[in-house]
Amino acid sequence: MSTPAGIKKIPVAQLRPGMYIHDVNCSWLDHPFVTNSFSVLDEKRVREIEALGIHEVYIDTSQGQDVADAITEEEVRHDLDVRLVDIAMERPTEVLPVPLGAEIERAKRLHHDANRIVRNIVRDIRLGKQIEMEQVEPLVEHMVDSIFRNQDALLPLARLKDHDNYTFQHSVSVCALLVSFGRGLKLERPLIKELAIGGLLHDVGKARVPDEILNKPAKLTDAEFTKMKSHVVQSIIILQNTPGISQIALDVAGQHHERFDGSGYPNQLKGDQISLYGRMGAIVDVYDAITSDRVYHKGMPPSAALGRLLEWSSYHFDPALVKAYVKSLGIYPTGSLVRMESGRLGVVMEQNADNMMKPRVNMIFHAQHHRYLKPEIVDLSWSGCQDRITGHEDYATWGIDPKRWLPT
Repeated sequence: MSTPAGIKKIPVAQLRPGMYIHDVNCSWLDHPFVTNSFSVLDEKRVREIEALGIHEVYIDTSQGQDVADAITEEEVRHDLDVRLVDIAMERPTEVLPVPLGAEIERAKRLHHDANRIVRNIVRDIRLGKQIEMEQVEPLVEHMVDSIFRNQDALLPLARLKDHDNYTFQHSVSVCALLVSFGRGLKLERPLIKELAIGGLLHDVGKARVPDEILNKPAKLTDAEFTKMKSHVVQSIIILQNTPGISQIALDVAGQHHERFDGSGYPNQLKGDQISLYGRMGAIVDVYDAITSDRVYHKGMPPSAALGRLLEWSSYHFDPALVKAYVKSLGIYPTGSLVRMESGRLGVVMEQNADNMMKPRVNMIFHAQHHRYLKPEIVDLSWSGCQDRITGHEDYATWGIDPKRWLPT
């Protein structure tokens, strides 16, 4: 999708009053602004942005001052697309033990059970009760098993969220995505299980943050932003008092807002001061957040989100781990909407282990004719297939409901 020629990327050191920020260029988790776009009215706002650990921003030169030699957004995106393709082509071939169709029903039941259990956990914490690990451990064991059988069944369900249940559904998604990530890194199964428990419970401290702050559709005050960030320390306190919790799970919960350059919280840890599991949790947490719709934030397509993670790995994330994460999902993750050379739009149904650029796609819509098609699943890796993916699309842009095309 083309972008305005007036959008440029600049170092924050070049930011001046009179410029218009098109994109603050960090996850909405890491800033208190209600929107990513706004005018820079004074030096106070510049210092505020610097203090958040933001290194580069995108400015709109049609609405504010220009920087003559700055790189355009289009050039940045092209470079990221090339890097994503190179990473995807490095992914090793794998053989999945179970076909997608055989795993979908189990995955749907698991996803439903997981959301129910996390909702109950948050309710219990608000009532002053302890987390019951005998509920959590079997659930996570089943999720690990499902993703090892065929991750294309459970992972697309992670995209399906609604505003009222976001906190619960986000935790389930982070759990599932961390299993896939750990599997891609070839971590041992018992370790992946603890990683997944950390993902499922990483945000339990939000039970102690008022809903009016969690869901506020306006700029957070400094005090509210501080309260929001306190959920990490609250999660640590809750989990440290949970019998049977592992250090791995604690690292995920306690470090998923730390950033590789030391700009995160609560302890401003930097580089290898953050455990492997905390660094993994940070990547997955941001990926799921920026691909999800909130009252104050429009989710982006998964492929675009992977590009942003790659861009932000210059500062905020472990670059080697971001690269590994892209390999674990593919650059067109299952559940993505993609545009074909033929003009058709399709939903990615399953990855092809031999070629991540050629997944199985359910063709459902024609962009030029703006009409639905009779659904047709096409294996792009088939030697006789003449069509190919040219880019990712946003379901909302075309008025397509993903729930209609993903297993629910």
